[in-house]
Amino acid sequence: MQRNRLLKLALCAIGAFSCAASYAFIEHASPADTSGINPHPVHLMLPPVAPLSAVAQLGKALFFDPMLSGSGKQSCASCHDPKHGYNPPNALTVQPGGAHMKEAGFRPPLSLAYLYRQMPFSIGPDTADVDVPVNLNSVAASARNDPRARKSAGTAPATVPMVPQGGLFWDGRADSLQRQAIIPMLNPVEMANTSIDEVARKLANSPYRQSFAQLFGPGILHDRPQLVDEAMFAIGRFEMEDSSFHPFTSKYDAWLQGQARLTPQEMRGLALFNNPKKGNCAACHISQPSRDGLPPLFTDTQYEALGVPRNPDLTLNKDPHFFDLGLCGPFRKDLAHQTQYCGMFLTPTLRNVDRRAVFFHNGVYHSLAQVLDFYNLRSVAPEKIYPRDRNGKLAMYDDIPAAYQKNVDITDAPFDRHAGDAPALTPQDIQDIIAFLHTLDDGYTSSMRKRTL
Repeated sequence: MQRNRLLKLALCAIGAFSCAASYAFIEHASPADTSGINPHPVHLMLPPVAPLSAVAQLGKALFFDPMLSGSGKQSCASCHDPKHGYNPPNALTVQPGGAHMKEAGFRPPLSLAYLYRQMPFSIGPDTADVDVPVNLNSVAASARNDPRARKSAGTAPATVPMVPQGGLFWDGRADSLQRQAIIPMLNPVEMANTSIDEVARKLANSPYRQSFAQLFGPGILHDRPQLVDEAMFAIGRFEMEDSSFHPFTSKYDAWLQGQARLTPQEMRGLALFNNPKKGNCAACHISQPSRDGLPPLFTDTQYEALGVPRNPDLTLNKDPHFFDLGLCGPFRKDLAHQTQYCGMFLTPTLRNVDRRAVFFHNGVYHSLAQVLDFYNLRSVAPEKIYPRDRNGKLAMYDDIPAAYQKNVDITDAPFDRHAGDAPALTPQDIQDIIAFLHTLDDGYTSSMRKRTL
């Protein structure tokens, strides 16, 4: 599966990951430090801030323009609002779309923020060369019997596991921001264009006609596939160049740099977040900067089968035989036969997470407290998480067919506990972690920094 603490231990032996820095960082984030100041501030290597290129300016205009949708009422920003960290702007489980804005989406949209370092989808160790084309099915098949990659501390594995990682959408099926932009435009329950030609006709007759000719040559207006490609490329450039997609202006970023003081509750939450025997959140949602100073993205960009309960409110779930299995389908097709990945979904960033109102791939939860209760209680009190079937039997992992339930993580804390054990987190612990998660919201200003020091 994914990279984990065991894999990091293996990688540190070859210099690919600083294990000492990882454990030192956790130790330094101790609630015993009552000052709330980072005792070892770092210099973060932040993305450059510069005026948008002409292509990115065109992409910005397209991003906010609803004319590219079948309904004429939906733009990229309709589901990815900058005021909400490029998350959806409402608490709906899925967003409305379609030719008449009456269709329900299949999954809650992920944020488009903090994707500037997202690599294309691959299966392999972290050091895999993603520029070399590979046959994913061959690689996946070769890894079918590999020991499951764990995220808990312990002895490093003899071999580095082959793991799915990178890509965009919950199932990683888009390998670039350009590809990510076109897929919703052709989805009948989203922007609902019927073909590439339809998108091209709209572009060729739009107010951006002259801009396309100036940037890509007049012939672009007569080459419909290329016109759409360049439009999607422009949207991708906007998402890469505009600093609002990766501002790194949270209180936590300021704390990392020694420019802010965390409250005692936020410090406790950070320690619990990092503690491999408590929250263990940082095993997937990496909280420390990289060895060369890149700020943490709070995701390892890898995939996990968590076994969240089925959401009966989703339209597709009205069919009891339908299952959304992430990497192995139904929307992603190329790994359909790699059943060891069924039920696995991308680990999203936790930056600006409390600007979301819907969580997990099926939107089953609508608050951070519910999310943390799931992590805390799934193994020790599953009756508080899952429903019972018509015979009164507890329906564990009810959104994954029985044949694939072995893919669900039961080895990493806090999932390594058993029914009847004490939960890893107390109610106060959960509140402390949520307080820390609030520090990941962008918009912590310079004046706020001065007041906390």
